[in-house]
Amino acid sequence: MLLPHMEVLPPARSSLSPAAQPRRTRAPVAVDVVVAHVRGLIEQGALHPGDRLPPERELAAKIGVSRPTVRTGLRSLASMGVVQSRQGSGTFITAGPPALLSEPLNLLAVLHGLTRDGLFEARRVLEVGTSALAAERASGEQVAAMSEEVTGMYAAIEQPATFLLHDVRFHRSIAAAANNPVLGVLIDMLASLFYERRRETIRSATDLRETADAHRKIYKAIRARHREAASAAMDEHLRVAQAAQTSEAAHLDAPEPASCERAEPDH
Repeated sequence: MLLPHMEVLPPARSSLSPAAQPRRTRAPVAVDVVVAHVRGLIEQGALHPGDRLPPERELAAKIGVSRPTVRTGLRSLASMGVVQSRQGSGTFITAGPPALLSEPLNLLAVLHGLTRDGLFEARRVLEVGTSALAAERASGEQVAAMSEEVTGMYAAIEQPATFLLHDVRFHRSIAAAANNPVLGVLIDMLASLFYERRRETIRSATDLRETADAHRKIYKAIRARHREAASAAMDEHLRVAQAAQTSEAAHLDAPEPASCERAEPDH
C-alpha cells in the first residue's frame, strides 16, 4: 500500500557500462549436471578405476534428468576418457592410467598443422626423462610388461602393423613405470598421435629388427636400474627413428620415374 504524497520513481538505471555489468551465471545444462554428478562420486571416493556405474535408469532418477540426458552425459565422459561402455555389461570408470582418445587429438593435429619433427621433439623432451624415472621406480610387474612388448616386436618383424602396436605399448609401459600420472597422460597423447600417423607408413619400414634392438637396449637399461643408460638409449632411439621416418617420407613423396616405352618399328 502506497503512502500518501509519496511519488513512485522509476527504477534507477545502472551507471555501469555494459562491459562492467555483473554477468549472469549460466544455468547448468542437464548434461553438465550428469558429468558433475559422476565427478562428485569420483572425488568422494565412491567410484574408483574399474568400478561399474549404476544403470542409466537409476542415474536418471537420482540426478533428476531423463535417460537420454544421462546417455549423452556418459558419452561426454567417454570422450574425456573417464568412462568406458562395454556392450551388455554397462559403463565403467576407466581402469589403468588415464588416457586421451585419439580422434579429437587427430583433429587438433590437422587443425594446428602438427609436424613429424615437432612430434619427435616433444617425445624426446618427455620420454628421455621418463625413462630415467622408470629405471628408478618400475615394479617387477612393470618391467615384465616391457619385456613382453619387446618379445612381441621380435615376433612381429614380418608383420609391420602388429609390430607398431607392440612399439606403442612399449613406450606406454615405460610411461606407466615412471608412476607419474601427469607424464602418463602426456605420453599417451603423443603415443596416440604417433600411432595414427605411423600406421600409414609402417609398411615401408626396412629397419624393424634394428628398431626392436633399440627397444631391447632401453628395456635392459631400465631393468638394470641405470638411469643415465636408459635416458641415453631412449634419446638415441628417438633420434634414429626420426631420421629413418623422414627418409621414408621423402622416398614415398618422390615422383616415380617416367616409364620409357620403346617405339614399335613401322612396318
